[in-house]
Amino acid sequence: MNSKERFSNRVDSYTKYRPSYPQEVMDYLYDTVGLHGEIADIGAGTGIFTKLLLKRGSHVTAVEPNQAMREAAESDFGGEPGFHMVSGSAEMTGLPDQSVDHIVSAQAFHWFDRHAAQSEFRRILRPGGKVALIWNSRLTEGTPFLEAYEQLLLAYGTDYKEVDQKNIGHDTLAAFFRSGDMKEAKFFNRQTFDYEGLCGRLHSSSYAPLPGHPNYEPMMKELQTIYEQNELDGCVFFDYETKVYWGEV
Repeated sequence: MNSKERFSNRVDSYTKYRPSYPQEVMDYLYDTVGLHGEIADIGAGTGIFTKLLLKRGSHVTAVEPNQAMREAAESDFGGEPGFHMVSGSAEMTGLPDQSVDHIVSAQAFHWFDRHAAQSEFRRILRPGGKVALIWNSRLTEGTPFLEAYEQLLLAYGTDYKEVDQKNIGHDTLAAFFRSGDMKEAKFFNRQTFDYEGLCGRLHSSSYAPLPGHPNYEPMMKELQTIYEQNELDGCVFFDYETKVYWGEV
């Protein structure tokens, strides 16, 4: 499937059930990375990260190729000062030369053509501008629930292993930035779900089969078993390591 269309039929689940980002991450981006001025949020999706930038008073141009996701973001933020949305991609943003002070990309870089995106980022950044790549990386071990959920995805996901952002190694990330310039930081993040929320979180993933797929019914039956075996006071916990990689490109 075209990566730019993978989430078209999952927008509601994505908006409701994908994690936001810890306050510590935003403090780090503004206080240490030095975000200011005009910021481009590349691969902005439904605006989960854009929302946090707007709360800080930043002027944000959200760039997103998926129409359904753009419409969701525009519905939420269209009237807010400092918000501008464009139809574009990391490889072809449509933004003018040297038009932004910094670039952020949350939960999206693994979908990019890295060489084309690097050239495009260099074109639209003003001198000294930084790029910050951010992921909520779901932990796959540490609790019986996390480990069982990972096995569920391996067993029933349509192309989970192929598209997992964890496939991007440290050397690949470092090569995107100017030689020797990449810096990194890591933070803890957690989501708490009841069973309905757990189902929504699963359905927000592009590799989770949908109704009608032969894997769907057995996957959902196994998900209920995993929930019943691991819930505590009606809840299960998704733990993440929120990773930030940043520097000049």
